[in-house]
Amino acid sequence: MNRETSRPDPDALLARIEHANAKERRGKLKIFFGACPGVGKTYAMLVAARVLREQGVKVIVGIVETHGREDTATLMAGLEILPRRIIDYKGYTLEEFDLDAALALRPQLILVDELAHSNVTSSRHPKRWQDIDELLMAGIDVFTTVNVQHVESLNDVVGQITGVRVWERVPDHVIDTADEMVLVDLPPDDLMQRLREGKVYLPQQAQRAENNFFRKGNLLALRELALRRAADRVDGDMRAWRREKSVATVWPTREAVLVCVGPGPDSEKLVRRAARRANQTSAPWHAISIETPAMQSLPDTAKSRILGILKLARDLGAHTASLTAPDAVEATIHYARENNLGTLLVGRDRYRRLPWQHGFAEKLGRMAADLEILQVARDDEPRTPSSSPSRASGKTPHFWRSIWETFIIAALVTGVSTPLRGVLDAANIVMIFLLAVVFIAVRLGKWAAILGAFLSVASFDFFFVPPYFSFAVTDAQYLVTFGVMLTVALVVGQLTAGLQFQAAVARKREQRMRALFEMSRELSRALSIEQIVEIGRTFFKRGFDVAVAIYLPGGAGGMVLAEGSSTLKDVDEGIVQWSHDHERSAGLGTDTLPSAQVLYVPIKASSTRCGVLAISPEGRPWDLPLDQQHMLDTCVTLIAIALERVHYVTITRDAQISVESERLRNSLLSAVSHDLRTPLTIVSGLADAMILATPELAEPHAGLARAIRDEVTRITSMANNLLDMARMQMGTVTLHQEWQTLEEIIGLSLEHCAAVLSRHHTTINLPEDLPLIPMDTALMTRVFNNLLENAARHTPPGSTVAIVARIHDAFVEIVVQDDGPGLPPGLENKLFTMFQRGKMEMSASGFGLGLTIVRAIVEAHHGTIRAENHPAGGACFTIHLPLGSPPPLLPEDNINA
Repeated sequence: MNRETSRPDPDALLARIEHANAKERRGKLKIFFGACPGVGKTYAMLVAARVLREQGVKVIVGIVETHGREDTATLMAGLEILPRRIIDYKGYTLEEFDLDAALALRPQLILVDELAHSNVTSSRHPKRWQDIDELLMAGIDVFTTVNVQHVESLNDVVGQITGVRVWERVPDHVIDTADEMVLVDLPPDDLMQRLREGKVYLPQQAQRAENNFFRKGNLLALRELALRRAADRVDGDMRAWRREKSVATVWPTREAVLVCVGPGPDSEKLVRRAARRANQTSAPWHAISIETPAMQSLPDTAKSRILGILKLARDLGAHTASLTAPDAVEATIHYARENNLGTLLVGRDRYRRLPWQHGFAEKLGRMAADLEILQVARDDEPRTPSSSPSRASGKTPHFWRSIWETFIIAALVTGVSTPLRGVLDAANIVMIFLLAVVFIAVRLGKWAAILGAFLSVASFDFFFVPPYFSFAVTDAQYLVTFGVMLTVALVVGQLTAGLQFQAAVARKREQRMRALFEMSRELSRALSIEQIVEIGRTFFKRGFDVAVAIYLPGGAGGMVLAEGSSTLKDVDEGIVQWSHDHERSAGLGTDTLPSAQVLYVPIKASSTRCGVLAISPEGRPWDLPLDQQHMLDTCVTLIAIALERVHYVTITRDAQISVESERLRNSLLSAVSHDLRTPLTIVSGLADAMILATPELAEPHAGLARAIRDEVTRITSMANNLLDMARMQMGTVTLHQEWQTLEEIIGLSLEHCAAVLSRHHTTINLPEDLPLIPMDTALMTRVFNNLLENAARHTPPGSTVAIVARIHDAFVEIVVQDDGPGLPPGLENKLFTMFQRGKMEMSASGFGLGLTIVRAIVEAHHGTIRAENHPAGGACFTIHLPLGSPPPLLPEDNINA
């Protein structure tokens, strides 16, 4: 290869410099990669972190799951551990990685275990790898772990091997872009021994795991997948280093095959032969097609054949590419060296008719001595018209038309120049003919330029060199003129034709880039799904001349037509659903239902499935070149990113509206409760004054005064509930926990509720050895007030309300129950939500905040509460509060002293 082609690409060098600058500002990601749980990924991560800590690096444990392994927990001793974020999710208390706290501390290195973990729905990012990406963007180095079954591209393979489908997956680009990947490997026998010793799972789980996932065959297969994935990563690092250092020669580190696909009849055989060779050696292989100026004039059948062969290669597992270059040999060598492909599989050269004719394989051998070239025997079967040499060399109707046009142009130039024979010198006439050759090269191409050069020399000799109208030459100097004229005409014609081809390629590439830029710009401005649909419809109509429709996920897992999208004819909603569920293209031009009239392409973003794009060519043939297919995939990706962005914008806007509404509601509740308490206090005082001032107040006035006092007391309680709820929602309530006896708290509550419990029987059963409990006296009194008032309100007079307490492990269990009608079925958990009341309470007064406040106070004490119906009848509320470690009591002697 000449020096021009081996020189580094300036654009590539500039892109590498920009990438290096961006990478300097970004944190470093190190992944500890293993075949399955238990191989020691977390252990190896902690060992590496401790080594860096001893070197002075600030290391923080963001989140590490020990899974009960003592040796792993021991390694965490002495390391700073970030407190986890506590999240209340559907009644359960969950612990998650605190991203905001990590960003605030800004350590040099943070350990974040389990890269594939899915965060709780209310988290900022749905996946932990997205949390890690934000840490990296902030310039923080991260150590993390992941198993091979979580890799997106290997998920289906692992599912087939183990029979277990893993739903927590990591996109391949996260692993590929990591700065370093460490393979943590352990032989299957050693891993199974660790499993039996209880070093992987708890004993009760180990036996079940050994009989299912941890079978030796599974472990061997997973280990092979992990080793191959690690080898692929190392190969990618090696190729990136070669590109960075502009290494031109091929390093045969492993078997890799390249096939160049053309219009000839042997291309399909070459592809199948390369696939067999790659399968035998488990080696990667590539198949490329190169569009040269000669191939531009191929008939549509030959072009379709090339596309079909490339599709066959892609289906057989090849990496495919469609290149554009003036010389197929140089392009093939450049691609092989760039991708470190040491073996080229080509068809055997045909018999050359002329000495200067060299076949494709011979040219490769001369220009690339460092590549291994394997020639495959050709078939003896007769060639089809579309694959005949005349067709392959460009001799199509367009070719013959260009030949005739060349003759016409040469005749016109000769006719125009003949009257100037006595006016202009011979050298100027030569310039006119050279200009004609340039015109022919620009308009008709390389082969016409060659013919035009010979016709120009012949016309100049026949019409402008004495003796005229004869090819005889009396002056030998004209022979030199003819030679120079022919040489210049051929060189200029070929250079002009090559530049014309390169300009056409650049123009086509610029059109594609401009179209993608315009589409991405318009999509970045879209704020609704309707706008995205309209932009996609317009772009696909202009760029591909097709009609499109977008289907989005609807209720119950079905697919619905997006708003603003028009219905296409021949769309099968069953295929739409299948494409979305399997994340694969289907329909026209694919292997799944190829007879369909519509192409269905899944719209996939980085972490979500956004929908399906239905493409209808409306009856026209649908054979996209590979570059157009790549452009189509890019367009679908842009639509997916836009849909995902609009989705998250909608979620964020709804969350902001919800927060603002909640804030306004809390402010209103607080204002209303404050405004109510003043007049209620006055009315209550007046009612008490009436009763106390006139002891002998006659009926019905005395009853009315008592009724006023009772109603004011009830309304005051409701106002207090409103105020308490507003304070809790606004986060202004602070616990003042002290070591208290449960008996004292219940006594205060019974005293407060004496009036409402006057017509009920109350029983208290507390153990004598009940220890002190850390509680906020005022708030816990409010808990029992609400529960007792609730029991009195919903049970008939004469019912019994019981309070029972017992010690249960590290908690105290407190039960408040009655023997009334019980709770409405199905509302046991909903009763704790705001403004929720039972069916039998609809006619009763109240805001439905009492139990919501109870639950908020109990959870603020790190406890839990549940509601259920007692088997013997009646409602039952069970509270669990942590006991803690009460302070020791002072000896009696010290007290007396």
